[in-house]
Amino acid sequence: MSKYNTDFLLRIFAVAGLAMATASFTFAQQHGGDEHHGGGGDRGNRVGGGFIPSRGPAPSRGNAGAARGNDHQQREQQQQGAPQDRHFSDREGHPEAPHVHNNGQWVGHDQGRNDERFHLDHPWEHGRFPGGFGRGHQWRLAGGGPDRFWFNNWAFSVAPFDIAYCNGWFWDSDPIVIYDDPDHIGWYLAYNARLGVYVHVNYLGGM
Repeated sequence: MSKYNTDFLLRIFAVAGLAMATASFTFAQQHGGDEHHGGGGDRGNRVGGGFIPSRGPAPSRGNAGAARGNDHQQREQQQQGAPQDRHFSDREGHPEAPHVHNNGQWVGHDQGRNDERFHLDHPWEHGRFPGGFGRGHQWRLAGGGPDRFWFNNWAFSVAPFDIAYCNGWFWDSDPIVIYDDPDHIGWYLAYNARLGVYVHVNYLGGM
């Protein structure tokens, strides 16, 4: 093959390689790269898949007047044991449970801000959870169920009114991250990174 033909082929390969690299970079920008940082587009609104929020929910700023107006109705529902009409599936394909979008948005946390069921006579009765919170402190469930589950020799229980929201949890293997609950004294939030949902939990101390 002549030197001319060799140079021509090398130029073609170089151009083709550059085109493929550009296409790969564009695809990654559009469809990936925001897995753990909540990038834009539809991906930011996905749920679960291993995403871990960098921080917990902000304190709620509900309408205090509206909350006071609903106090009587809330107490009546709780006394009668009637479930509140709470919905969390904010878009097609999202769970009917409190969850976190992959852009870090906590869905449903503010709905229980004035719920008297969160009142504890003895908050942190078994002490404060010592294991660390948020991203960088991921644990694997090691057994139990909603009434009592554990990991790393620490035990928790799911709030009775949140038990319906942990259907489908794998109590012996799911990745869990604990966050502070900024609105309810004595409670924590247990976030399931596989499913992207969370529930309110009470710390039961070391095992």
